[in-house]
Amino acid sequence: MLQEILALPVEDKIFYAVLVFSWTVYIWEAYLACRQRRIYRSTMHVPTELGKIMDSETFEKSRLYQLDKSNFGFWSGLYSEAEGTLILLLGGIPFLWKVSGILTARFGFGPEYEISQSLVFLMLATLFSAFTGLPWSLYNTFVIEEKHGFNQQTLGFFLKDALKKFAVTQCILLPVTSLLLYIIKIGGDYFFIYAWLFTLIVSLILVTIYADYIAPLFDKFTPLPDGELKSEIESMAKSICFPLTKVYVVEGSKRSSHSNAYFYGFFKNKRIVLFDTLLEDYSPLNKAGEKEPGTGEENEAASNESKSKPKNKKQGCSNPEVLAVLGHELGHWKLGHTVKNIVISQMNSFLCFFLFAVLIGRKELFMAFGFHDTQPTLIGLMIIFQFIFSPYNELLSFCLTVLSRRFEFQADAFARSMGRSSELYSALIKLNKDNLGFPVADWLFSMWHYSHPPLLERLRALTGPKQD
Repeated sequence: MLQEILALPVEDKIFYAVLVFSWTVYIWEAYLACRQRRIYRSTMHVPTELGKIMDSETFEKSRLYQLDKSNFGFWSGLYSEAEGTLILLLGGIPFLWKVSGILTARFGFGPEYEISQSLVFLMLATLFSAFTGLPWSLYNTFVIEEKHGFNQQTLGFFLKDALKKFAVTQCILLPVTSLLLYIIKIGGDYFFIYAWLFTLIVSLILVTIYADYIAPLFDKFTPLPDGELKSEIESMAKSICFPLTKVYVVEGSKRSSHSNAYFYGFFKNKRIVLFDTLLEDYSPLNKAGEKEPGTGEENEAASNESKSKPKNKKQGCSNPEVLAVLGHELGHWKLGHTVKNIVISQMNSFLCFFLFAVLIGRKELFMAFGFHDTQPTLIGLMIIFQFIFSPYNELLSFCLTVLSRRFEFQADAFARSMGRSSELYSALIKLNKDNLGFPVADWLFSMWHYSHPPLLERLRALTGPKQD
């Protein structure tokens, strides 16, 4: 058997190595998920150490929610892996490239117009991905999220949103890809440096304009009204020299009752964005539960409808808790986590482009995936970045997860140093409850997947002795 494998052509060895590694990763992920599902199934009661921070009703809701999500993840992951394998085995990539060539030829563009054919190929590939992923997305939103009280979307809104996302993605992806391919074509021996600089500039531009020009296409952003909360946020930002210019509230409640907060911007132009579901006094989901004048039948119907959907009773955090959460987020900035992540990302990007430059001339890589007579640059990018770099990407992902957890502890400690330990403590509990996070995790699953430390670990760090 070993001799037969060694006797295979290099391109066949590459192809089968890619398949074997892909399924090895899937089996590893499935094993980890199985360990965590065992926790969901066996932990039926609130552990003693959680008794003071979580009631049994919330614990059971979170257990069932996470169990449903895990089961969904198993089947969707199995489908994704099977689909990817069939695409490779049946020659789906060269077939789609051939189809894209036929389409471009109809408009008078021959094989010499590689970039045009690449853009058609990319559009067809993303369209196929969107189409095959749609049923899974629909099930996740309108079955799982709806069942557990998180979905706020109608079917019409969901489909309109999906079409809008696809259109916006194409408007960004196609021009950027065409310029990248052109740079690689004309860049000479040092094209990888120019390609890296181009992707760096594009990423910085996208980060800068996202919240001002792209995100408002999907969600409504409004300035946080003047008041105590806004004044406290501005005072907190000033105390650590954070160059805050604006504070926005995004209408996240029209999609989901999950909550979040983030900041963005470069240099002296920072903005803070708060999800309306994060603000206890601002969330429309709280107001939806209030009684309004109406007939007895209307009130009874509304009452029955609210009982049929297990919505969270109280959404969001109080103002002091919101400030504590922002203290955590600002800690990421003050401690340089954002800059460190950008530096790591760009170092990785440069390394990948350099290795791409080394490997792009290897014909056997293209032959392994069915390209015997042509070596399109876009296909080379796909093969090398998606398949050849898979082992490296898995290792890097794990290392970044470990680093992220360290950063989260440091940001919590920063909020604690600002005197907001107790408020962050209660905010973490509330956010865990609002999002139905399950506080018990398998150690191996947690180590591999959790970019944020488990709830109990964060709470212990907040109440334990201060770390230097």
